[in-house]
Amino acid sequence: MNAAIVGIGQTEFSKDSGRSELQLAAEAASAAIDDAGLTPADIDGMVTFTLDTNDELALMRALGVPEVRWMSRTPHGGALASATVQHAAAAVASGAADAVLVYRAFNERSGRRFGQPDAARRGPAWNWYLPYGLDTPAKIYALWFQRYMHTYGVTNEDLGRYVVLARKHAATNPNAWFYGRPITLEEHQRSRWIVEPIIRKLDCCQESDGGVAFVVTTRERARDLKQPPVGVVAASQSHLWGGDVMFNYYHPEVADFPEATALATQLWRTSGLTPGDVQVAMLYENFTPVVFQQLEAFGFCGRGEAKAFIAEGNIEVGGTIPVNTHGGLLGEGYIHGVNNVLEGVRQLRGTAANQVPDVDHVLVAAGRSAAILGRV
Repeated sequence: MNAAIVGIGQTEFSKDSGRSELQLAAEAASAAIDDAGLTPADIDGMVTFTLDTNDELALMRALGVPEVRWMSRTPHGGALASATVQHAAAAVASGAADAVLVYRAFNERSGRRFGQPDAARRGPAWNWYLPYGLDTPAKIYALWFQRYMHTYGVTNEDLGRYVVLARKHAATNPNAWFYGRPITLEEHQRSRWIVEPIIRKLDCCQESDGGVAFVVTTRERARDLKQPPVGVVAASQSHLWGGDVMFNYYHPEVADFPEATALATQLWRTSGLTPGDVQVAMLYENFTPVVFQQLEAFGFCGRGEAKAFIAEGNIEVGGTIPVNTHGGLLGEGYIHGVNNVLEGVRQLRGTAANQVPDVDHVLVAAGRSAAILGRV
């Protein structure tokens, strides 16, 4: 694919930013443009989420971008986090834009909190679920996770081993909210239940204030810019009949993540790579079990084997496939998963806080969307 990430930027990740979401977006975007060695006048494409409150025209004015030829938005929140890479890459590879700015910014903790009940904002389909108390993401996803955990004998203590590792990585990452604050498995097990016996508080992603951004252009142009380019090797999405981004209860077998399995098949086929060719994986984790499901779906271990795979140390730095070396959405911050893209870029540049040696390819996956990034 003729596309490369050439600049990354972010704000601090906090619980009370003290400024508007537009200012957060502008700060992150300005940092990404500067990191690339470009100016706002070079940007002619923009990509964000349908959920983002920051209007493209307002951000253009804030940054000083004179004209944009390409705008697109990805739906469904974090599940399409990696689709932002796909949208931007498609634009530059097709010639629809020369340099695309991808951004995501919000005050998710100090402003509107996604994890709280909010029936007034729901569409009509929620009438099937709200009467039964399914009014928060934790409750909704827990029903799906419960089948996976029952089928493969996964306990909440098994989940805790991943959380301990995520916090270990966050503890040595200065960008992370939980920098310097690792936890033990005992501390995880003492955190309060959110949905018993599935997920505890420490199994849930953070609610964060902050912004992240990155810039995508063609590989030819990337070679002349400030930073070592990070190529987009492959990027895709998977949406299956009967699926639902939150209420994923309607597949014949709900113990697994069929969208992630189909997505993995696409990526390995189109890239010509295998799981063994990837040195680091950034796996979206709004809740801990999603990491287990994606490890299995992408072929890093077999069905039902993720709990042992994690317990054996395979996803630590120095393991078979280090996962979420920045601390992930549980440890670093929750900017709808786009901060995972930034960590993938840092690993390939060799500038990550928890750097893995000799990285040639990074998988950045969000269940229904994923990208493989690589050296150019």
